[in-house]
Amino acid sequence: MTNIAKFALDDDSLVVIIGSGAGGGTVANELAQKGISSVVLEAGKRFTLEDLKNNEWEMFMKLSWLDKRISAGGWHHSKNHTNLPAWIVKGVGGSSIHWAGVSLRFKPHEFKMKSTNGNIEGANVADWPVTYEEVAPYYVKAEHKMGVTGKATDTPDLPESSHTKLHRIAAERTGMTFTNAPMAINSVPNDGRPACQQIGFCMQGCRIGAKWSTMYTELPKAEATGLCEIRPNCMVLKIEHDESGKATGVLYVDKDGNKKLQKARIVCVAANSIESPRLLLNSASQMFPDGLANSSGQVGRNYMGHVTGGVYGVFPEPVNMHRGTSVPSLITSEQANKPERGFVAGYTLEVLSLGLGFLSAFLKPGTSGWGREIAEALENYQNMAGVWICGEDLPVETNRITLHPTEKDQHGLPVPVITKTDHNNDVVMRNHAYSQMAKLYKSVGATKVHNLPAYPSSHNMGTNRMSEHPSDGVVNKWGQAHDVPNLFISDGSQFVTSAAVNPTLTIVALAIRQADHIAGLMKSGQV
Repeated sequence: MTNIAKFALDDDSLVVIIGSGAGGGTVANELAQKGISSVVLEAGKRFTLEDLKNNEWEMFMKLSWLDKRISAGGWHHSKNHTNLPAWIVKGVGGSSIHWAGVSLRFKPHEFKMKSTNGNIEGANVADWPVTYEEVAPYYVKAEHKMGVTGKATDTPDLPESSHTKLHRIAAERTGMTFTNAPMAINSVPNDGRPACQQIGFCMQGCRIGAKWSTMYTELPKAEATGLCEIRPNCMVLKIEHDESGKATGVLYVDKDGNKKLQKARIVCVAANSIESPRLLLNSASQMFPDGLANSSGQVGRNYMGHVTGGVYGVFPEPVNMHRGTSVPSLITSEQANKPERGFVAGYTLEVLSLGLGFLSAFLKPGTSGWGREIAEALENYQNMAGVWICGEDLPVETNRITLHPTEKDQHGLPVPVITKTDHNNDVVMRNHAYSQMAKLYKSVGATKVHNLPAYPSSHNMGTNRMSEHPSDGVVNKWGQAHDVPNLFISDGSQFVTSAAVNPTLTIVALAIRQADHIAGLMKSGQV
């Protein structure tokens, strides 16, 4: 690649983007295509396709953000995943390397959950300050950018696997609604990348590049313009501001341990829903004693990760769920908001293959030794099929990211504490999903059904949420901080509610929309 940009540390005309995943990587490319220069600071290393291996544990150790974090609160992670509350990537491309590729839109009512359900005791539910109708044109742009399969782009679905066939037949027998999953994985060659070869290790990174990831889509395109510099192995420590409260630069430590200050005209924070609020809290100052952009006290609060769990059935004949796309299809019967079921909001059942390694870890986490139940399950692995529950997780103020009072990481920053306890709505929803899956699997002859607890979340949302009024959230409808007009949140931490679907498509749609807004503000001289 030629014409790679290199910007000076004192260049204060730049947009500095913190994080390079679905949000940050997309913003970087969108701005570059509009002629706007940026520096992307990424805490992790830069990987190539050759670094990706079809091996669950090897890639988990290679890609995952494993810096110390502390799980606290009533969720089972505080016992079984004490230092791994979230399963995300530390590397150029962020968790867009690891994601499965499921690309679903929020439904209109999911932008207006407070209007739909009113106040909910124990929750901090609010409406988004943006509507589905406002986001819809950007969903279209995101779907075409990412090459989403199915009717959204008039692209063929991915091939049907035996795993999909079993669930389709079960849905027909039980009257549940079945659909192929719209995936940001090429079903035909597209964007200079090949079609999916059904290798089955989607969440370990796609070795052939068929799955959309900013690692090899948005970021190389941004660099090719000569207007984007990517700096890997650069951990951001603090966002600096001037006497007026305007962000002026970003202090970071590079791969050699040197502290540097990159000047900025605009700062976009896209470091995921744990690191983004952690950074704002670590950027406290005399003007912002409770953390940068935190006059509302909402920074770090309302952490959401979806109501989840796994259900894996054992069948008399082989299913071989590992052959094919990791998430090939969906059961969508329960996505609607129907309080008569005993809970508000809804959930999606996502057909999900787990390899032997992860299934052994998630089947009964925290147990000592294997035990007969785990051994028998793994002996029957080829006869197993499974789904992952993806339900709307209610925002709760006390579910939050805070800074540990004494423990520091390798950079001298306070370790983040992720405190979360299920709302009763979560418990009732999860149990409803377990019950529905038992019906589904019994209809096709399951001999045993295993209910798995929630895994460390890859879907992290909230903690810097949008709001119409500054007192209720951190950013406005554009992801622009209420308190700091040249500071933007560009990741899932700006989400107000979590919906019953995967967040990545919405993160990308909002990033495209935000880049348009930033370009307009810069052109008019408003920032």
